[in-house]
Amino acid sequence: MASYRSLARNRDFTALWTGEAVSQLGSAVSMFAFALVGYALTGSPVLAGLPTAAFMLGMVVALLPAGVVVDRTDRRRLMMLASGSGSVVYALVAVAALTGELRLWHLVLAGLLTGVGTGVFGPAEQSAVRSVVSRDELPTALSQNQARHHVAALVGGPLGAFLVGIGRATPFVFDAVTFAVSFVTLSRIRTDLSPQGDRAPSNVRADLLEGLRYVLGRPYFRTMMAFAATSNLAVNAVFYVAIMGLVQDGVHAGAIGAIDMLAGLGGILGAVVAPRVIDRVPTGRLTLAVAWSWVPLLLPLLVWSSPLVVGVVLFAGILLNPAGNAGAQSYRMAITPMHLQGRVASSMQFVGLSLMPLAPILGGVLLEHLGGRAATVGLLALVTLSALIPTSSAAVRRIPRPAAWPRTEEPATATPPPAPLAA
Repeated sequence: MASYRSLARNRDFTALWTGEAVSQLGSAVSMFAFALVGYALTGSPVLAGLPTAAFMLGMVVALLPAGVVVDRTDRRRLMMLASGSGSVVYALVAVAALTGELRLWHLVLAGLLTGVGTGVFGPAEQSAVRSVVSRDELPTALSQNQARHHVAALVGGPLGAFLVGIGRATPFVFDAVTFAVSFVTLSRIRTDLSPQGDRAPSNVRADLLEGLRYVLGRPYFRTMMAFAATSNLAVNAVFYVAIMGLVQDGVHAGAIGAIDMLAGLGGILGAVVAPRVIDRVPTGRLTLAVAWSWVPLLLPLLVWSSPLVVGVVLFAGILLNPAGNAGAQSYRMAITPMHLQGRVASSMQFVGLSLMPLAPILGGVLLEHLGGRAATVGLLALVTLSALIPTSSAAVRRIPRPAAWPRTEEPATATPPPAPLAA
C-alpha cells in the first residue's frame, strides 16, 4: 500500500489533487455564500435556497451523459473546460455584484451551470485518477481525496461568512480564482488521459446503455448503488434533525458551528488513517462496519440531545467514513475496465445522489410532526434497513483485502515518472 509521502512524488496526481483541492474550497465558499447573498437579495428563506437547488439539479442531470462523454474524450481537456467555465461564470457573478446589478436569477443560473460542470468534472477526475496512479496506490489516492473534501467542508463555511462580510462580490471573486488555479494545474498533467484502446465507433445511446448494463448486471454494483442512495438519505437526514433540533432548543450558533467543526475533524482524521485501515481490513468487512456504525451511534440521541453529545456522535460517525468510501471506490475502480470508468463512476454517483435532496425534507417532516426523539427512532430504523442491504449481499461480504482483489488491465501510464511538482 502506497503512503501519502510516496504518492506526493507522483507529479500528475499531485497536480490533479492540488487543483481540485483549491477548487473544492472555492465551491464550498460559494455554496455558503449562495444562501447568505440569496437571502439578502430576497428576504425569503425559500428563494435563498434556489441557487443551491439549481446546483444540485445541474449536477445530477449532467452525470449520466457526462459518463459517456468522459469515456469518449480526453479527460484532461474535459476537466479544464469545467474549471475554465466555472471561473468565467463566477467572475461574471462578481462583476454583477460589484456594479450593483446582482439578482437572484444570476445566482440560480450560476448554480445550474457550475452544477453541470461538477457533474462532468466528477466522473472525469475519477477516471483520471485511475490513469495517473497504479492499482496499489488507489486506496491512498482516494483517501487523500476524502481528506480534501472534509478540509473544504470544514473551512468553507467560516471563510465564506468572512468573505461575504467584506462584500457580496468577494466570495465569487475567490471562487473564480480557485477555478482558474484548477485550470492551470490541470494543464500541467503529462499523462495521456484520452480513451485507451481501439474501440469501434458507437452512438451515445449505445454507450450509455453499455455502461448501465455493466452496472446493473453485476450484484456488487447493484447492491452498492442501493446502499449509497439509502445511506446518503438517512445520514444526511440525521445531520438535519440533530442540528435543527438544537436550533429549536435555542442553542447558540457558536455551539452549532463547533458541532460542524467536530464532524469535519472526524472526516479529516479518518482520511489520515484510511490507507492503513483499507490495507488491513477486508474491504467487504469494512463496508459492513461503516454501514452498521451509525446504528449504535444514534442510540445516545434517544436519551440526550445536548450539543456535546450531538458533536461526539457526528465526529464518531464520520470518522470511519473516509476509509469506507475510499475502499469501496478503489475496489470499484480496480475491477472496472478502463473503457467503462467514466460511465460506471457517473452511474454510481447518479444513483447515490438521487435521494440526497430529500434528506432535509424527510428530516424536517419527522421533526415537525413527531418531535426530535421520535424522528431519531424513525431514522434509526432507516439506517438499519440501509445497513441490511450490503449485509445481505455475498458479493459485498466476500470482498478481500486490496492485495487479493481481482485484476483488470492496467493503463500503460498508470505510474508516471516520480518528479516533484514544479513551482
